[in-house]
Amino acid sequence: MILPFEPLAMTFHNLNYFVDMPAEMSAQGIPETRLQLLSNVSGVFTPGVLTALVGSSGAGKTTLMDVLSGRKTGGYIEGDIKISGYPKVQETFARISGYVEQNDIHSPQVTVEESLWFSSSLRLPKEISKDQKIEFVEEVMRLVELDTLRNAIVGLPGSSGLSTEQRKRLTIAVELVANPSIIFMDEPTSGLDARAAAIVMRTVRNTVDTGRTVVCTIHQPSIDIFEAFDELLLLKRGGRVIYGGKLGVRSQILIDYFQSIDGIPSIPDGYNPATWMLEVTNPAVEQRTDRDFADIYQNSEQYREVEGSITRLSVPPPDSQPLKFSSIYSQDQLSQFLICLKKQTLVYWRSPRYNLVRLVFTMVCALIYGSVFWDVGNQRQVILAYN
Repeated sequence: MILPFEPLAMTFHNLNYFVDMPAEMSAQGIPETRLQLLSNVSGVFTPGVLTALVGSSGAGKTTLMDVLSGRKTGGYIEGDIKISGYPKVQETFARISGYVEQNDIHSPQVTVEESLWFSSSLRLPKEISKDQKIEFVEEVMRLVELDTLRNAIVGLPGSSGLSTEQRKRLTIAVELVANPSIIFMDEPTSGLDARAAAIVMRTVRNTVDTGRTVVCTIHQPSIDIFEAFDELLLLKRGGRVIYGGKLGVRSQILIDYFQSIDGIPSIPDGYNPATWMLEVTNPAVEQRTDRDFADIYQNSEQYREVEGSITRLSVPPPDSQPLKFSSIYSQDQLSQFLICLKKQTLVYWRSPRYNLVRLVFTMVCALIYGSVFWDVGNQRQVILAYN
């Protein structure tokens, strides 16, 4: 990459997350004052490795990612989170991380290139020159395969402009131009057909190959999408880990692990490992076999390997220093204001219909108020003179 970045690993150990007990549940007679959403979750995210966070609905995969990325502002967090061996500091972490939302939110009136330019202008350090930013935006567009659409207007979803898959790639690119070391992606293939999902995952894979740490939540992936991942963190309902570690070629390590558990049927030939994994670990299977997959995992070799990786990566490398920045934001307030003003001016300039409606509305209001209060002053003077 044109702009260098520091590859960073993230470790988290015995992570717990609580929220205040909802009033509806307290009214049902539940005595606890706090509801636990994550329970002793541990894992490692390393550079150049694509990790999938998978689990059934309510398992806490998005909650885990939000806690790790610092997006949870409420609730109670317990446990250790470290970045390359140093305790995570949110103000610093926000400068070296990116978060790709599930919903693609963009200004519809700007082009693809302009979207990336404004993002890079706001989020890259002031020390980087304009020419470097332009060159870096070009490189990112090639990486996510949007260089042929550089002058395309983003438009509104479902009606004009970019397709859903192109908008998702733009969302990834908007985060990439900030040059993050760690990127979180919330269900990047959600709502896409098989072809579009494959294109997006190719973009994600290209991002991982730059040496960045990438983590994705994913919901019932296809075989091809699941094969794109290197490692897996599988959660069950209640926020407990039931598998963590490498997937292996054709998910063989994962398959061997679950097939070694008594009572788990073998995967049929040609069957999707992700679908099979979710089927054999659902609560009904646990109840039928009288087994707790989270307890089985904590007594497994997989768990010991993860714990070993956490221990190894929780120690800072020799002669290293914790990340520090001179300011919380990469740009000062005046620069942020001018960049946002330039973007807003461009949006207004490309919205003639909206501006025409506002102009007509202003003129109509002026005529109405003008006619109501026309010559009121002279009439009052005549009345006062008469009296």
